[in-house]
Amino acid sequence: MRPSRLSIAALLAVAACGGLARRPLHDRYRHGVAAPASYDVGGERYAHIDENQLVAVTDAPRSTFAIDVDTASMSNVRRFLEDGQLPPADAVRIEEMVNYFDYGYPDPAEGAGPFQVVTEVAASPFHPVRQLVSIGLQGRRIAEAQLPPRNLVFLIDTSGSMMDADKLPLMKEGLKLLVERLGEQDRVGIVAYAGSAGVVLEPTTADHKDEILGAIANLEAGGSTAGGEGIVLAYALARAFRAGQGIDRVILATDGDFNVGISDEAELVKLIEREREDGIGLTVLGFGTGNLADSRMEQLADHGNGNYGYIDSVAEARKLLVEEAGGTLVTIAQDVKIQIEFDAAQVESYRLLGYENRLLADEDFRDDHEDAGELGAGHSVTAIYEVVPASAAKPGPIATVRLRWQPPGGGVAQELAIPAIADGAALADASDDLRFASAVAGFGMLLRNSEHLGDATWTSVRALALGAADADATGRRTQLVTLIDTAARLAGLDAGPAMAR
Repeated sequence: MRPSRLSIAALLAVAACGGLARRPLHDRYRHGVAAPASYDVGGERYAHIDENQLVAVTDAPRSTFAIDVDTASMSNVRRFLEDGQLPPADAVRIEEMVNYFDYGYPDPAEGAGPFQVVTEVAASPFHPVRQLVSIGLQGRRIAEAQLPPRNLVFLIDTSGSMMDADKLPLMKEGLKLLVERLGEQDRVGIVAYAGSAGVVLEPTTADHKDEILGAIANLEAGGSTAGGEGIVLAYALARAFRAGQGIDRVILATDGDFNVGISDEAELVKLIEREREDGIGLTVLGFGTGNLADSRMEQLADHGNGNYGYIDSVAEARKLLVEEAGGTLVTIAQDVKIQIEFDAAQVESYRLLGYENRLLADEDFRDDHEDAGELGAGHSVTAIYEVVPASAAKPGPIATVRLRWQPPGGGVAQELAIPAIADGAALADASDDLRFASAVAGFGMLLRNSEHLGDATWTSVRALALGAADADATGRRTQLVTLIDTAARLAGLDAGPAMAR
């Protein structure tokens, strides 16, 4: 089905229509904590991370945070290492590195909720006596034939900064992969921005793939950037051709260099939040080297109920846009929060590895107006705590894990609680998944030169990853071992005999 022609003025009028009055701008740092400052590293922008510290259970028995399914940090770290550089510490977000990998969690039972929850406790590889508590969520997978209609608007940065091979040319290859997998009921529109924004392709159903692919192939870089104006136009296009009960989403593909247009960060976020509340999500895909606005792109995706991914290769584009298309585009649970309540008789103190910019106040857990993370179809989420057992601890439940979420589009919140049980398992007896996830977390701490490293070394982390690499048919776990080797060499160290091939 071909669209009727709409002028840009008409589309912008659609965007200005009613239905945009929503709750105030969410600020996850409003609870007396300042928003993290961002800064430039070689022209790229990263937000500062203050790592989580050990917290005494007697002071704060509960730990609350929003889930995070972004994976940009892992592929960005890989890009730095393959380019022969150690990444800046604040480019390393441990939760995104851990969540980059699949852990084989079981699907929820038929007729059960949207996700399955798995907990595991074993000895920590980082500090003697301490334990790791792993919490895993597996979102329900949806067969491609059962996916609802998708109304996707690609918002493409075609400014002069996008000319490099790892920017617009790679972006075009990735979007082609996505389009090839779309069904006839799906629709694609394209807005490009460079100096001024314009509609390259009005929303067109995917039974006209040649026309969509042709429009992508004809995109060229040149000019300055008008990202804000482009966003307004892309949302207007998405609104004009809504999918009804399907998926309405803007996919922003850029190096993050917004120079012209809506220059006020708060106004841009407000726009994205208004559209989010009206059912149009935002996915952000980052590309390239030299002026990556990592901190801004992560923020925009968070406020748009979407994902932030960094694409450094065609293989990564295939992972995000083909293999994980369901999770990237189809939300199965929104505003998902996790709250862990530790038993003071069992646990003396705890530390959450990563999720620093996802922390919530404990009272936010049951505040259903508080924005949190979205879980996509087939997505998995892993969170790891390192805990210090109490002196009189004994085998049994050490914490209660609570999850709270709303159905897609909002509605009555649901909640479940399950125990985390410690049975004194040694790390060698833990699952491959827990051992590998702990290796990824240790790798992230090494890259950050974390004060919480404890006994972790390049050698020990590599051995831990290598011992659990065979559980992954994709080869990504083996690739991590290679990246650990590379990082150790760049750090001027030798990971020892384990590095020998």
